Amino acid sequence: MEILGTTLRVCVEDLESSVTFYEQLAGSPALRFERGGVSVAAVGCFLLMSGPERELEVLRKVSATIAVRDVDEAKSVLAASGAQVIAGPVPTPVGRNLIARHPDGSVFEYVDRQAAGTA
Repeated sequence: MEILGTTLRVCVEDLESSVTFYEQLAGSPALRFERGGVSVAAVGCFLLMSGPERELEVLRKVSATIAVRDVDEAKSVLAASGAQVIAGPVPTPVGRNLIARHPDGSVFEYVDRQAAGTA
């Protein structure tokens, strides 16, 4: 499995003011979308999330988002290495993802840019 990059997950109260700061910091515009009642803005290597506390509580348990070439391959490697896939793979607005708990207890999201059904 090739890891292409990592995105830092940041839960914020005020998405609009946070987006402005992170756009200036990263020097790039935000890509915005909604997912499960949570407003999301991807800015450079940062994934800003704002929404109801009950949703954010779950999202805070995921340490980081890891970009991979193929989520199905990641699922196989993770399972063979002793990780537990706890959700997915499922389609998202930008590709597919899964959530895995590593043997040490840490939780990560793995994402690819492939549309559902195109592997």
